[in-house]
Amino acid sequence: MTTNFFRQRLWQFGACLLLLVPLGQLEAHAGDKLLVLGDSISAAYGMDESRGWVQLLRERLEEHGREVDVINASVSGETSAGGLARLPRLLEEHRPDWLIVELGGNDGLRGYPPPALQKNLQRMVQLAREEGAGVLLLGMRMPPNYGAAYTDAFAAVYPRVARAEQVPLVPFFLEPVALQEDGMQTDGIHPSAAAQPALLDHVWPCVRLLIEDETDGSEKLCKP
Repeated sequence: MTTNFFRQRLWQFGACLLLLVPLGQLEAHAGDKLLVLGDSISAAYGMDESRGWVQLLRERLEEHGREVDVINASVSGETSAGGLARLPRLLEEHRPDWLIVELGGNDGLRGYPPPALQKNLQRMVQLAREEGAGVLLLGMRMPPNYGAAYTDAFAAVYPRVARAEQVPLVPFFLEPVALQEDGMQTDGIHPSAAAQPALLDHVWPCVRLLIEDETDGSEKLCKP
């Protein structure tokens, strides 16, 4: 009688403990995590977030049967220095399996030195790898009115970082839409809502290389 009483009490105590644990904690390891660290281009500036390329990426991963929690930590106006400052906390909080870095455009628009951009990007890759995360780098370019010397030096940063750290690279993220009539918003800087599917298609082979080691024969596009 006493033994049964204690067994019943123990079962009730265990059940109470389960009820006290938030559901999210029980499912914390159910899927992989992909962190996107970018600026306004990845923060869906000027449109509903549901139309941005990051949300479209979530939907495509679901279509391919991949349970990936895509965390968008992009902030409009973000620079490479700002991203680097935020990254340690983001890595600690989310423990991502993969990181996509889409930063540098605001550095260029403000005329920041390309060597500083390179140093910041390289350190972000290193921090992610120290935490066991794979990295994909999305490159940017500056418009020609910044002068050939600066635009060339800026564009060279991304392949240099990718080669040094041996990470996959999209050399120019906006390449498929930058010169399209409906590809950019009226400010000429931010891609339009209509351009978002093309942006996703442009990075998709490299995303697959990052998380699935499958590239549909397009692996050369993602090599530094």
